[in-house]
Amino acid sequence: MIRVAAVGDIHMGPDSQGLLRPAFDTLPDCADLLLLAGDLTRHGTPEEAKVVAQEVRGLPVPVVAVLGNHDHHDERPEEVTAILREAGVTVLEGEGTVVECGGTRVGIAGTKGFGGGFVGRCAGEFGEPLMKEFVRYTRRCADALHTALEELGRDGCETRVALTHFSPVADTLAGEPPEIYPFLGSYLLAEAIDTAGADLSVHGHAHMGTEHGTTAGGVRVRNVAQPVIRRAFNVYQLHTDD
Repeated sequence: MIRVAAVGDIHMGPDSQGLLRPAFDTLPDCADLLLLAGDLTRHGTPEEAKVVAQEVRGLPVPVVAVLGNHDHHDERPEEVTAILREAGVTVLEGEGTVVECGGTRVGIAGTKGFGGGFVGRCAGEFGEPLMKEFVRYTRRCADALHTALEELGRDGCETRVALTHFSPVADTLAGEPPEIYPFLGSYLLAEAIDTAGADLSVHGHAHMGTEHGTTAGGVRVRNVAQPVIRRAFNVYQLHTDD
């Protein structure tokens, strides 16, 4: 059994240094790895990224992250990523990574993702160039997630997790105003997860949403935005064949 700790939308700044570290220090007792589902900072500044880095530096479990929209706000995502990686965090964008947990190879595929909406009420690649690019950007994120999950499967990972910031399903948005659903996620992410295969999907972004959801293909989806789970992290169990 693999124990996956996850949290997103911690929105750290200079005044929040040390708030999560005491809880993170308990991770070896309850989890095998930690996933960070984006919006780690408030405005995406390097100064805020350094606060996050100190919060997770030296943890005795692997830490894997994706960035969120807040982490892009200052238009320096490369600097934010570099600071987190220097602290030992594996930051993914359209890539996969393998974590060894008790003899089991766990594959994590990650992308920030983007909006567009869900089947029946979604944006299409039609009209103005800006609208076309909006949807095409989401499609590129979903395609990269699909490719990463497939490659992890070919690499022999017995267990695979999809890590995003934006939601792949509408289920976990329940509680948010329906008018903003198109800006909270996209069905293209769920299609990528279902067609490539995964055991768990973890995301953030929807502060007023719901924790539990499922893709059309039956993959568990969990919204781990901190305002939703109301704790430093939640732990999800993945059963292996052992």
